[in-house]
Amino acid sequence: MFDFMPIVIIAIIIIAVIVLFTFVPVTLWISALAAGVRVGLFTLVGMRLRRVVPSRVINPLIRAYKAGLNISTNQLESHYLAGGNVDRVVNALIAAHRANIELSFERAAAIDLAGRDVLEAVQMSVNPKVIETPFIAGIAMDGIEVKALARITVRANIDRLVGGAGEETIIARVGEGVVSTIGSSKSHKQILENPDTISHTVLDKGLDAGTAFEILSIDIADVDIGKNIGAILQTDQAEADKNIAQAKAEERRAIAVAQEQEMVAKVQEMRAEVVRAEADVPNAIADALRNGNFGVMDYMNYKNIGADTDMRNTIGKMNESHHDDDHDQS
Repeated sequence: MFDFMPIVIIAIIIIAVIVLFTFVPVTLWISALAAGVRVGLFTLVGMRLRRVVPSRVINPLIRAYKAGLNISTNQLESHYLAGGNVDRVVNALIAAHRANIELSFERAAAIDLAGRDVLEAVQMSVNPKVIETPFIAGIAMDGIEVKALARITVRANIDRLVGGAGEETIIARVGEGVVSTIGSSKSHKQILENPDTISHTVLDKGLDAGTAFEILSIDIADVDIGKNIGAILQTDQAEADKNIAQAKAEERRAIAVAQEQEMVAKVQEMRAEVVRAEADVPNAIADALRNGNFGVMDYMNYKNIGADTDMRNTIGKMNESHHDDDHDQS
């Protein structure tokens, strides 16, 4: 019979080797030894058991060792388990070491865990960054709007990266300083003649306090003239005063119309009383005649007075008509 035992033993050995190379990163262990980094196989197995990707720790450790940094495996592994970016922290430490910037692993790890790019911060410490603000508008004392564009050169302050304010705060503070400087100028011509007065005034205010940056310089890149805000405000005020005057005039007209209507109503009421009184005159005359208080001659005189009054009214109307005709002809 054919003996299967050698084949089974060979298969078991092959499977064991595959499992060994899969579970234990032997090639990574060999690379570390070749680079001079002493890491035990059981350490790599322990990383597997702790769900740590060994390459994410060993490769940065090799780079740090070659750069002359003294970093342990436990430090890198703990930072990986905390959710940090081990590659970025090690690269930042190498860059800081090359630039003679004092940066410890604990501070770099804290900066990385705080959500800031520690490598970019180190690069900004070596190569300052220029932040350009949008056009900032301010109004001088003469009412002319002035718009300024500023360029802020900042350098990262590694000691204040954790808890320090970001670029938005720098832009806001510079904008406030520009508006304040323009507003304190007596004329917009002063800003146009010496735009550097804005940068000097703003830079002296210490705007980088409490931020993650150090302001190196503030340069005014462009200055433009905007609207004549003073004239616009005066025009708006004049328009508002005109509207108020029109409203008050309309109010007075309404009061006058109401008073006129009230007077017309009173006149009509008085005329009604006169009509009622005239209606009572014949009855009063009749009663006076019956009672002997009013004679026939008195009645004739009364009628003559009425006729004379009617004649005078007719003559007055004729004269007014003749006067109006003469006026039209002239």
